[in-house]
Amino acid sequence: MEARAREARYSVLPNDVLTGHTADDQAETVLLNILRGAGIDGLAGMRPSGGPSGQVCHPILGIRRFETEAVCALLGWEPVRDPSNDDQSLLRNRVRHQILPLLNEASSRDLVPIFSRQASLMADDSDVLDALAKEIDPTDAKALASAPVALARRAIRLWLSTTHPPDAASVERVLAVARGEAIACELPGGLRISRTNQRIFITPAPAQG
Repeated sequence: MEARAREARYSVLPNDVLTGHTADDQAETVLLNILRGAGIDGLAGMRPSGGPSGQVCHPILGIRRFETEAVCALLGWEPVRDPSNDDQSLLRNRVRHQILPLLNEASSRDLVPIFSRQASLMADDSDVLDALAKEIDPTDAKALASAPVALARRAIRLWLSTTHPPDAASVERVLAVARGEAIACELPGGLRISRTNQRIFITPAPAQG
């Protein structure tokens, strides 16, 4: 629900829109992605530029939330506060109000800078892996099967991604087809992956019934 609501908001935003996400939001995003079992891309959190549709920028990820509040107070601005941010039935809000403060207390330190730095390091690693994965032809079954599995998975994700990457199970099904462990597979969204003469094809799945 939260993800769909976020997608809906982003879909109506103009190009090059700037958001007010701060270092605290970045830390919460990284921790939330850890809880969801995300890989390196999830641990990279938000990028300073580039949202789900590529047009959203996050220019103040290096600034703390309390610093933005101090600037508003200094200028006499009254920030608009979203009351849904206090709804702790939502996981992100529980991360903000419960889990992150508890981790800070348990570690006797402010973890926001640490999670933010971790995101930056993971983003650099993710970019390198993307560059290497783009050298693999995802429609070449032999190339996929012989590539290091981390790069093969990433090549498949890049190939199948539109606004969001495919889930891990879908990537593994495609990899099984490339390795010859399956002749074909179906993916969410009505897609079918098949292999013929060492080539991987993506087509609409046959209609049911």
